[in-house]
Amino acid sequence: MYDEKTEKLLIEKSRELLKLDIKKIDKESAKKIVNDLRDVIRYHDYRYYVLAQPVISDYEYDKLFKLLKDIEAKFPDLVTPDSPTQRIPSEITKIFPEVKHLTPMLSLDNSYNEQDLRDFDRRVRELTGLDIVEYTVEPKFDGAGISLVYENDLFIRGATRGDGEVGEEITNNLKTIKTIPLSALFSKYGIKKVEIRGEVLIKKEIFKQLNEERIKEGLVPFANPRNMAAGSIRLQDPREVAKRNLEAFVYQITYAENEKGENILGKIILKHSENIKMLHLLGFKTPFEVMKVCKGIEEVIDYCNYWQEKRDSYPYEIDGMVIKVNDIPLYEKLGFTSHHPRWAIAYKFKARQATTKILNVVFQVGRTGAITPVAKLEPVEIGGVIVSSVSLINEDFIKEKDIRIGDTVLIERAGDVIPYVVMVIKEARTGNEKPIEFPKTCPSCGYPIKRPLGEAVYRCFNIDCPAQVVERIIHFTSKDAMDIRGLSEATVKKFYKLNLLKSIPDIYRLNFSLIKQIPGFGEKSVNNLKQAIEESKNRPIYRLIYGLGIRYVGEATAKTLASAIRCVEDLQKFSKEDLMKLPDIGEKVADEIYNFFHTERNIKIIQELKEVGVKTCEEREEKKEGKLKGLVFVFTGALDCCSREKAKEIVESLGGEVSDTVSKKVNYLVVGKEPGSKLQKAQKIPTIKIISEEQFLELIK
Repeated sequence: MYDEKTEKLLIEKSRELLKLDIKKIDKESAKKIVNDLRDVIRYHDYRYYVLAQPVISDYEYDKLFKLLKDIEAKFPDLVTPDSPTQRIPSEITKIFPEVKHLTPMLSLDNSYNEQDLRDFDRRVRELTGLDIVEYTVEPKFDGAGISLVYENDLFIRGATRGDGEVGEEITNNLKTIKTIPLSALFSKYGIKKVEIRGEVLIKKEIFKQLNEERIKEGLVPFANPRNMAAGSIRLQDPREVAKRNLEAFVYQITYAENEKGENILGKIILKHSENIKMLHLLGFKTPFEVMKVCKGIEEVIDYCNYWQEKRDSYPYEIDGMVIKVNDIPLYEKLGFTSHHPRWAIAYKFKARQATTKILNVVFQVGRTGAITPVAKLEPVEIGGVIVSSVSLINEDFIKEKDIRIGDTVLIERAGDVIPYVVMVIKEARTGNEKPIEFPKTCPSCGYPIKRPLGEAVYRCFNIDCPAQVVERIIHFTSKDAMDIRGLSEATVKKFYKLNLLKSIPDIYRLNFSLIKQIPGFGEKSVNNLKQAIEESKNRPIYRLIYGLGIRYVGEATAKTLASAIRCVEDLQKFSKEDLMKLPDIGEKVADEIYNFFHTERNIKIIQELKEVGVKTCEEREEKKEGKLKGLVFVFTGALDCCSREKAKEIVESLGGEVSDTVSKKVNYLVVGKEPGSKLQKAQKIPTIKIISEEQFLELIK
């Protein structure tokens, strides 16, 4: 979109504009300045949102944006529809009017195996008379379909797919998505009016973080990125849409009109791949970089198989590949059925969804006493894995989806994510389905359960609850905690049933003579277990703190606590206020840590661990002196210079600290490629300085 010379000029122009003072800008000079500001802001939007390669800091971007906003406020007649300030309208959209698409949004025919693709190719060759056909292959995005219309280079209308003929107009909402340009120079290609098809998506990483935040807040998580995107673009308040961090990919020009009102699609630019390249050069986010032009169907099949294996590494959800005839003039010859074009087909990856029946619901008890409803299913294969159970999360989730025992449900499994109930197939109900009733007492110990105020889950508060004890031991022995190989989940449960293991300290008092008599435990496996237990005694104390299973204390928080003490027992001396002074520890987390270290049973466990030889003390590393002393850094996105771990080492070697989460205690957020939600959080805290990787490298020189 921008050549090297233009980029240099725009960066230089950005620096000049940053020095301007609005008080000294009069009406005459404002006309040129607003045009310059719009040009540089569009450039920086493209670098950040499309390429994920920003060249200025967020602070500098915000300053440029504010200057433009202030000038437009001072001289309202200078505001234009495509100004970056017009992305987020202030009014609420109470109704989405229906609009007719310029061309129908037809579905694609599906294929599920190589033979289906060969049959498609045979039909194309028969209809065109060609011996070999050139195809394009691109990802089939799993998002919400949209249609965009530009006229005289301005974005004038955006709509949902609707029934394919008519959709809902959601222009204001789509304007908030920064990968959709508000203006694009189609006139450069002789195009006056154009209709483009696309898909609204959210990055998998951002979707995961968003759901984690919703769960923490007691809200029901979104079912999947597609449902979240589809729901978001129809929110009534565009400001709420803007907060969702949505993106849009465009993948097809369906109509292109010249000054004479003629449809010139297939007459000026003759190939679909060239159309995508044109959209890419105009600043749209497209599949250009991963699209492949293939000679013949065998090359298509090879590329589809390649992506079948690679799909989980792609930042966005894709459920297949789209194959299109590349030569647009052939579209007319190939034509359409009543449902789909004959010049394109979707190759669907192995199913990640399936329907099955809920046979029963059981209630599991976690190490913190949380009661989780788990549905037992008629076993069903999803994505090559047999799924026989699925978490129903909590009571609110069950009520919201109206899930009952005996229901037929749609289950989804994306990548390595645990299975999830997408929806109930209510049309399949027979009347024999039974409501799911939460127990009044703990299914493990019979202790009364309660749902604490402000929480979404019921809990058992009996510290001696057998299920909790077992789960705490399993957590203590896990890889990220004390890493005791040989004490698997199944082994811990077996030892608990045999009364060999009743508490965490019992791990270090195991009777190996008795264990040797248990079927499956030979001399070698027992010796390996004994050695693994012995080695675990000398783990760093942050792993011991993490292994204790304190609610809300993950590995990062455990490291923070360990850096503030010499012995684990020292945490008994910390008040809640002391704890909240440490990086990343808020009131809720401080409460849990304080309560844990002021509970007699927990203090006794730590004392017993000390008595059996587990290291509970270590010399604190003195904080290094250096130019970054007293400064706290957070990193988001990938760095070119080094790994995140290496960057952390550099900061710490210069006396600084690195945090995993954004809070008011953070001084700098370093933004790399494809930053996550930490960037949006940091932008809301004015005391955090947001810098690029280049600025970070300059800082540590």
